[in-house]
Amino acid sequence: MTPRPLRVLRNLGRGREIAAVLLNHGFGDVAGRLGVRRWIFWRRYETPPLTVAVRLRLAAEALGPTFIKFGQVVSTRPDLVPADVTHELSKLREHVPPFPASEAMAEIERSLGRPVNELFATFDPAPIAAGSLGQVHRASFPDGTPLAVKVRRPGIVTEVERDLSLMFDLANLIERRVPESRIFDPIGLVRHFSRTIRREVSYLREARTMDEFARLFREEGGLVVPVVYLDHCSESVLVMEYLEGLPVDDPAAIDAAGVYRPDVAAAGARVFMAMAFELGIFHGDPHPGNVRVLPSGAICLFDFGMIGLLDDKTRERMVDLFASVARKDANAACRVLKEIGEPFGYVDDALLMADVRDFIGTYYGAPLEKVRVGRLLHDFLGILSSHHIRCPGDLMLLVRAVVALEGTGRQLDPHFNLAEHLAPFIEKLVRRRYDPVRLADRFLLKTGDLAEVAGRLPFRIDRALEKLANDELTVQVDMSNVDRLATELDRSSNRLAIGMVMSALVLASALLIRSAPDSHWFAVPIFLLSSLLGLWLIYGIFRSGSV
Repeated sequence: MTPRPLRVLRNLGRGREIAAVLLNHGFGDVAGRLGVRRWIFWRRYETPPLTVAVRLRLAAEALGPTFIKFGQVVSTRPDLVPADVTHELSKLREHVPPFPASEAMAEIERSLGRPVNELFATFDPAPIAAGSLGQVHRASFPDGTPLAVKVRRPGIVTEVERDLSLMFDLANLIERRVPESRIFDPIGLVRHFSRTIRREVSYLREARTMDEFARLFREEGGLVVPVVYLDHCSESVLVMEYLEGLPVDDPAAIDAAGVYRPDVAAAGARVFMAMAFELGIFHGDPHPGNVRVLPSGAICLFDFGMIGLLDDKTRERMVDLFASVARKDANAACRVLKEIGEPFGYVDDALLMADVRDFIGTYYGAPLEKVRVGRLLHDFLGILSSHHIRCPGDLMLLVRAVVALEGTGRQLDPHFNLAEHLAPFIEKLVRRRYDPVRLADRFLLKTGDLAEVAGRLPFRIDRALEKLANDELTVQVDMSNVDRLATELDRSSNRLAIGMVMSALVLASALLIRSAPDSHWFAVPIFLLSSLLGLWLIYGIFRSGSV
């Protein structure tokens, strides 16, 4: 990683641009508290007559592709960010013109090491789609195989890494200077986003993911993944099969093709549930733009840059949660909630249990056909947010994907009910959890772990006692905030000392002006200077707490 002083120098221009955008969109108070006003020439900025949420969206759009994608990721975290902000950020869309075809062809040749006319029989210079990270061109192999060639935008990796380094610095600055922002976990949000966008800019990773999905669902007729030609792929070029499909959000076109829409909705739900709850890996962005319906009625997925992972532990906790709800055991459900999520503030267990009990009462025993999974998940996230419990990023991605899936399913079939398709997979998870063979395997595994710990225990006890006997036993204390406390005490004492000195100077010079007219040449400048310094100190205290 580049040393921080060099990063600051390298990113100074972009830092000033970010500061200017914050001021232009009415976040002057935030810029003042962060100390970034000094990055640009000072002048007064008027706050636009818009809500904070709208101003945040406009600021993200003004800052470009990386911040737009960051806003899109933040919009998936209703457990951390207020509902009006997530709703507004969900409107963020990329409006990026395509880059010249000559640059795309040069990138293909540089990356794959062969001329375009040797790699492909035909290559259409006009892109069929363009985004902030890259664009897609039609092409074909010499045998006539139709292709879609995805080419990464030149220089985008450098731009993303520059913005990410600034985001981390800004998130650290926000947590230090704006303590109330810690409830939103700025550093955690940037860390989650950096992981997401670094996956998206790696086309070779996306190609391997698509190849893995195709292998896993080879026997599943409801899902088709375009064939990826790995020998023609690189970090900046992705070559895959071109498939013609119908937009999933165009019911009229699907009807005209003779495809039965309820079957498509059911197949999509079945495929997605199998991804998440059986395989533990799922498409993280199944919005209508990334889904097509083939003439056979199968679902075709595109853009595998955003992938969610559910490990065995998370799925086990979800089974525990479902089981506790089925038993109407609010106490167990509260315990599981805190194990699934990460408390980032004080959690009132009594209030949490009351809310969980109300949640169970609302949905327990309700007819399956009346359960709306999107509403259920929204209420679930509301409980987490109101009780300061942070939801894991991949689980939030699953929630977002399920809500999008339910909305698309209803577009295809007004009678679509996701709960009916979800229930069999939950039952399968529960049966798998309590399968005798699986329980025996887990018991043997835990027994082995306990035996290993027991074998090491005498040595560890002997080592601890030896250190205690030789006065070598030490206790580590976390002193991470002591430096900050010392700085604040030093700043406060400096303010107090300066204030006392200025008060004395003002009082002494006032007495000299009144009692010794001959000393005006000396007393008046001191009086004026002390008064100005006093006003400056007061302004500094009210502005940002620093002198």
